[in-house]
Amino acid sequence: MGRLFLFVFIIVVMQRLVELVVANRNEKWIRSKGAIEIGASHYKWMVLMHTAFFISLLIEVLLFNRSLSPFSGAFVAVFLLMQVLRVWCLLSLGKFWNTKILILPGANVRKKGPYRWIRHPNYVIVTTELIVLPLLFSAYFTAGLFLILNIWMLSVRIPAEERALREFTDYNEVF
Repeated sequence: MGRLFLFVFIIVVMQRLVELVVANRNEKWIRSKGAIEIGASHYKWMVLMHTAFFISLLIEVLLFNRSLSPFSGAFVAVFLLMQVLRVWCLLSLGKFWNTKILILPGANVRKKGPYRWIRHPNYVIVTTELIVLPLLFSAYFTAGLFLILNIWMLSVRIPAEERALREFTDYNEVF
């Protein structure tokens, strides 16, 4: 079980690191176009929360020798679906996708891909992953703790993003 967990863990961490590289490239591009950052004060806490999630997951599964969930097939299916949706979000926003709230004043909001049906699909995906990944390996403490922390984080982040989009873009007309 430990090898399976480590394999999945390493793949997911590598995926997040690649996303940070993409976000960094996109940040340079959008800042060169005049973007402003909103919510920088909470961003460091979000990064800390996500880093702590991986540390907590690693410790809980390995130190407490957690086993694979009896519902692992369903959890894997949901997790894989979230990865497809995650890529769809990134592709739909293109260079506008980022882990930070970077707003290009006067830009037209993109309402394509999953954004046609939901305003913040990436947050739904992340929330689902923060629940499903620990449950896959019976890491109940990590699942519960980071569900609560993520709800708190999103209660700060989504309103900040919504305000910025309404103020600086055509968000009100699109949504």
